[in-house]
Amino acid sequence: MRDVRAALRQQRIETPSWAYANSGTRFKVFAQAGVPRNPEEKIADAGVVHRLTGVAPTVALHIPWDKVDDYAALAKYAADQGVGIGAINANVFQDDDYKLGSVTNPDPAVRRKATDHLLECVDIMDATGSRDLKLWFSDGTNYPGQDSIRARQDRLAEALREVYDRLGDDQRMLLEYKLFEPAFYTTDVPDWGTSYAHCIELGPKATVCIDTGHHAPGTNIEFIVAFLLRAGKLGAFDFNSRFYADDDLMVGAADPFQLFRIMHEIVSADALGEDAGIAFMLDQCHNIEPKIPAIIRSVMNVQEATAKALLVDADALAAAQRAGDVLGANAALMDAYNTDVRPLLRELREEMGLDPDPMAAYARSGYAEKIVAERVGGEQAGWGA
Repeated sequence: MRDVRAALRQQRIETPSWAYANSGTRFKVFAQAGVPRNPEEKIADAGVVHRLTGVAPTVALHIPWDKVDDYAALAKYAADQGVGIGAINANVFQDDDYKLGSVTNPDPAVRRKATDHLLECVDIMDATGSRDLKLWFSDGTNYPGQDSIRARQDRLAEALREVYDRLGDDQRMLLEYKLFEPAFYTTDVPDWGTSYAHCIELGPKATVCIDTGHHAPGTNIEFIVAFLLRAGKLGAFDFNSRFYADDDLMVGAADPFQLFRIMHEIVSADALGEDAGIAFMLDQCHNIEPKIPAIIRSVMNVQEATAKALLVDADALAAAQRAGDVLGANAALMDAYNTDVRPLLRELREEMGLDPDPMAAYARSGYAEKIVAERVGGEQAGWGA
């Protein structure tokens, strides 16, 4: 049997800076009291989440939403809060120049501007000590004939190569994909196969990032996980939940069984530990729910799915599979999934010197009231939509 407690104790989940800020849908972003006004306040909130959960030691940044004059000083501030700077996320989708695309735009001047921003993000990684550059492109077209589909792939490959060649020895590129939106006819990186093909062409420092909300309804995400694990090209997850499209709801809220199935593939491939090189990140927007409690709950949801995956009787599952025992094999998974792992996780947190109930601990801490009182004036941070 696996050492379930040891594996859970070593789990690492990265939280996103933008989830602490005002964010929501393309229709409306609802402001909330106490929301951070700058990157430092976002990082302070991330520090609180880590202190309460014990498994969220890094926070991802998004540039230019988290732009500062001194990134080394920001990394030092993060360390003082008990967290590190995680992935650096580039933003080439909110400038008017990118209406027809960023690195795939037909205008070479716009492509140059976008690529320069990606290179700037690598400079930021150098200053913060970050390992991962995460790239998501909104580039695409809305109408047949609008642009050459093949030429856009050539432009994408050219930009990715320039940025890849700038990476340091210990740095990586994570190439995310999304089926549609904001482009509706073609998206230039619409699926895992496109991302995978570009990563193969680039080399070992380029890997695929799976955002769990970026697929067509009914997509078997755990198959994608298994395939990329086998190929050594799974670099990261952006965890969230969706009912219809890219809803960016709390991970595990819509389909906790899917999250369990994904984590089962990770556990069965012995890819949960840090040495496997997979970054487990949240990418969510908390538009109507309180932000810090929502992030704490999300971390706990990932922990619960992971604990259940670790409880799968691997020997019994393998024996049933070899014997062609369809129901027995399925039962091995379902028995683990139907196990209430909350008592195990409460005990584990106590062993780690943490409150067994992070949600209740946050409610008692007074931190929510403190930031509402202190964060008065100035401009609340948001995603600029």
